[in-house]
Parts: sequence; C-alpha cells; structure tokens
Amino acid sequence: MIDPSISTFLITLINIGILFAVLRALLFKPLTRFMEDRTKKVQDTLAEAEKNNTQATARLRDYEERLQKAEETGAAIIKAAEEQAQKQAAQIVAEGKAAAAQALEHGRKQLEAERQAALARFRAEAAALVLSAARALLQRELNREDSQHLAGLLLQELGKDAHV
Repeated sequence: MIDPSISTFLITLINIGILFAVLRALLFKPLTRFMEDRTKKVQDTLAEAEKNNTQATARLRDYEERLQKAEETGAAIIKAAEEQAQKQAAQIVAEGKAAAAQALEHGRKQLEAERQAALARFRAEAAALVLSAARALLQRELNREDSQHLAGLLLQELGKDAHV
C-alpha cells in the first residue's frame, strides 16, 4: 500500500495545486489586471502631462515672441513719437523765429516811418518859424542889433525843436 507519508504528501501537493489555481483565478488575475490598469493610467497621465508640458512650452515661447514684438513695436512707436515731437518743436521754433524777425522788421519800418514823420513835422515847423520870423522882419525896419537878436532867437528855436 501507499505509505501514509507519501499519500499525505500527494494530498498536500494536490491541495496546494488546487489552492494555487483558486487563488490565481480569484486573486492573482484581478490583482494583475488592477496593476496593469493602474500602470496604464499612470502612463496615460504621464503622457498627458508631457503633452500639456509641450503645449505650455510652445505657448510660453509664443507669448514671449508676442511680448518681444510688442516691446519692439512700442519702442518703434515711442521713437517715432519722439522724432515727431522734435520735428514739431523745430517747426515751432522756426515759426517763432520767423514771427520774431517779421515783428522786428515791422517795428523797424514803423520806427523809420515815425522818424520820417517827425522829421517832416520838424521841417514844416522850422519852415513855418522861418516864415514867421521873415514876416516879422519884413514888417518892421530892422537895424543891425535887431537882426542879430532875431537870428539868435531863430537859432534858439531851431535848437529846441531839434532836440525834440
């Protein structure tokens, strides 16, 4: 017959085989499937994160390029505005100089006209004074002292008018 120790050994071996098959069917396959699903989810999440990182990096580069272009455009606009302001300032200064020169020339002409008018008035007054003195001389008979006295008065009057 079979030795009890061998039979026990065979029964134990069959029990372990059955237990292994049952555990494998009930525990190992679901656990393996869970681990595979978990691994796949982690890999998918990593792939998604890598994709998002790549997109974020691309967007960052795009924003940096846009920012650089905006800064360059802003600098160009500021430079153009400064140049325009300098041109306008130069134009205003030139117009101011031209207006000042024109006002100065107008003042000179007006002064010259006033001087000419004053000179004409002086000549007219001097002529009237000479005529008045001549009339006075003609109306009376003059001796040498009267002539000298009247000539002195005439010269005094002409001197006063010349200083005016």
